[in-house]
Amino acid sequence: MAKASNKKNNKHSKGKAPLRRPGKNTFKPEGTHRGTSVNAAPNPTTKEPSVTALRPLKADSFFLHGRHAVLAALQNKKRECIRLIGTEKALSDNTLRNARPDIKTQITDGRTIDQSLMSDSPHQGIILEVRPLPALDLNDVEAMHHEAATVLILDQVTDPHNVGACLRSAAALGACAVVTMDKNSPKESGVLARSASGALDSIPWIRVTNLSQALDTLAEFGFWRLGLDGATDKEIGALKMGSKVAIVMGSEGKGLRPLVKKHCDVLGKIPMTGKVESLNVSNAAAIALFQYGTIGSE
Repeated sequence: MAKASNKKNNKHSKGKAPLRRPGKNTFKPEGTHRGTSVNAAPNPTTKEPSVTALRPLKADSFFLHGRHAVLAALQNKKRECIRLIGTEKALSDNTLRNARPDIKTQITDGRTIDQSLMSDSPHQGIILEVRPLPALDLNDVEAMHHEAATVLILDQVTDPHNVGACLRSAAALGACAVVTMDKNSPKESGVLARSASGALDSIPWIRVTNLSQALDTLAEFGFWRLGLDGATDKEIGALKMGSKVAIVMGSEGKGLRPLVKKHCDVLGKIPMTGKVESLNVSNAAAIALFQYGTIGSE
């Protein structure tokens, strides 16, 4: 009887590698890990969840931002404040909370504030919804009738950063008010208030429809009207002025308008080296205010 073949009993076929069960020594392509497919696509970029921007509750309200602007508004009794919004850290500032204890507060995050302002202006995690300040007239400012007073007048200065910086300089150097055109100047805004660093709520801002008439009214109040004009030969340091001075500044591009010049008592310029053509209007205003304002004249 022929012997049964042992081929069926051989575990390994001749010339072939042995079969092995998957285990610790199973080959894995370089860079792969357990539970990861060799051909798996890389993880997609994680998208941050969308943010719903806050909107003013009133038709005429807007957001102030930044601690100085917000605190000044809260401390101004004439300012109508609607709600204080900020991060938990910002709202933990007792100075802000105590300035207007009864105001409605709302906690949010920095991204929501960014979207609400629609700008990259620094906000320090705090915004305040407010309404514009009540309109003022020249007669409303009591300091206008003091023996010594300084007023800053801006003739068609339209950039909110410049107007805000002029308000800041005027408040810092002792002016009793800032006067601008009603139409050809920016309205109150968060950007302007941020540039003013609190001065928007600490110095009267008077908006007039006719600047020439306003200058005539100031003359009746006893003000000397000084117009800054780079084309004149007279330097402001050499001018003899009275104790009440209205400093009139023109726009950076066009300067003072001819009709406004006619309503000034004298024109003067700030001496410069000639290396630059002109100064920023807020810088020029600060120099003139220090020369003739209540701070510089002391």
